[in-house]
Amino acid sequence: MNRGDVYRVAKPPGNDPKQFRYFVVVSRDALITSKFSTVICAPIYTTHDGLSTQVAVGIAEGLKHDSSIHCDALMSLPKSMLTNYVGHLSPSKRQELKQALLAALAIEADEE
Repeated sequence: MNRGDVYRVAKPPGNDPKQFRYFVVVSRDALITSKFSTVICAPIYTTHDGLSTQVAVGIAEGLKHDSSIHCDALMSLPKSMLTNYVGHLSPSKRQELKQALLAALAIEADEE
C-alpha cells in the first residue's frame, strides 16, 4: 500500500448509499507502514464541481469513468478494507492531489 493507490471498498463506512466506493490513500508513508490499523483516504465521486479541493481522475487511474477525488471529505479507513487495488495516481496527479490537500486543510504551500 502506497500514497496515491486507488482501492475499491465494499460497503464504505458512514451513510454512503453505494455498495462500493473508490478511495485514494493520502496518508504519509510513515503511517502507512506503521503498526496503526488505519490510513487516511479521500473518497472518489462521479461528480466534479471544479473546486480547488477536487482532483479529476478517470480511466488512466483504473476507474470505469471520469470522476473526482474529494479532499474535503477525508476519512480514516481500516487498512483491512483496502484489499481491492485498482490503480495508482501518476506523478502529475499526485502533485494535483497534494495541492488539493493543501487547499482542503487551508495550509499555505510555504508552510510545508
